[in-house]
Amino acid sequence: MLQNTEINDNTEKVVLVGIITGKESESRINEYLDELEFLVETAGGQTIARFTQKLEKPEPSTFIGSGKLQEVAEFVKAAKIDIVIFDDELNASQIRNIERGLDCRILDRTNLILDIFARRARTSYAKTQVELAQYEYLLPRLTRMWTHLGRQRGGIGLRGPGETEIETDRRIIRDRISVLKKKLEQIDKQMATQRKTRGKIVRVALVGYTNVGKSTIMNQLSKSDLFAENKLFATLDTTVRKVVIYDLPFLLSDTVGFIRKLPHSLIESFKSTLDEVREADLIIHVVDISHPNFEEQISTVNQTLAEIGAFDKPVIMVFNKTDAYRWIEKEEDDLTPIVKENIALEDLKKTWMANFSQPTLFVSALKKENWEELKNVLYQKVKEIHISRYPYTESPFYEGI
Repeated sequence: MLQNTEINDNTEKVVLVGIITGKESESRINEYLDELEFLVETAGGQTIARFTQKLEKPEPSTFIGSGKLQEVAEFVKAAKIDIVIFDDELNASQIRNIERGLDCRILDRTNLILDIFARRARTSYAKTQVELAQYEYLLPRLTRMWTHLGRQRGGIGLRGPGETEIETDRRIIRDRISVLKKKLEQIDKQMATQRKTRGKIVRVALVGYTNVGKSTIMNQLSKSDLFAENKLFATLDTTVRKVVIYDLPFLLSDTVGFIRKLPHSLIESFKSTLDEVREADLIIHVVDISHPNFEEQISTVNQTLAEIGAFDKPVIMVFNKTDAYRWIEKEEDDLTPIVKENIALEDLKKTWMANFSQPTLFVSALKKENWEELKNVLYQKVKEIHISRYPYTESPFYEGI
């Protein structure tokens, strides 16, 4: 167990729980819990302690073993913890069994991400997308909610009439899901029409893991002032801007960041948002090279792109935050094997990254380092696509966009 001694009385106190399966190392699960802690911070909570357990696979009934559950329960009671969050998706049965052992709120990773999305949604469209995802997450877990209610009210919902109440709620939620889907279908048609009326202009989409600096790059290229901060999912609504580099205009869209174990319901709900990526002519894949686990983040983004049918598009790889990259130089008499933390940035550039078939750039969007090279490469790629796509257009300038 790792414990945080600095406690803020004004925020909800959170405990994180993760398991180390046979194929994962302890350092890897700590990186996962670092990300979960960042999610908690984004949601406004404070992580007090972490619990991990080595298991071949999650326990079907309680996710972690009974002994570890008892250890967590004792800490929760002693430290007056508000919420315990598990770094995976829990089913209704697991949540119900865990709640019996822990006297506090139980959340899983998916529920936490949905909560952050709900906080971040600004437009009516984004709010509708998040609401749909929340209801689809909630539907199979209604029994757990009624069990919790029954514990408060002396057993209502555990048998007989309670089942009727659950079925009534299920029908209400299914009806609401149906209404939200129809609403999104209508908005999707409107947005598809908008995309078709953008004229003969190349479309470029910024994609990447959450918090890699996509909005900062968007702001620098478009000279706009989008919301950008060091929090996860700062951007939910796709923003499209007309950008002109030298004499060539194109459309640049900033999209929602991807993340490990992104709930499938969210991918479905944000279909139209992701259509900006699917229908783009060129993708700028932004990577935070200062993150210790950036290789896995690249893999997560590529997997999500494949899931939405956008993996075969031309790509510019942009390794961002070079100003934040840190490494530890080995002593001359240190005979231990070289690890990732011992590789300087210039040496890292000569590794597998040098073998990419697509253009690869190393920049700092915040400090605009290597910025002219990014603009030059982007200009050339957009120009190539424009000439091949619209060979009979006399000029790259378009009116009324």
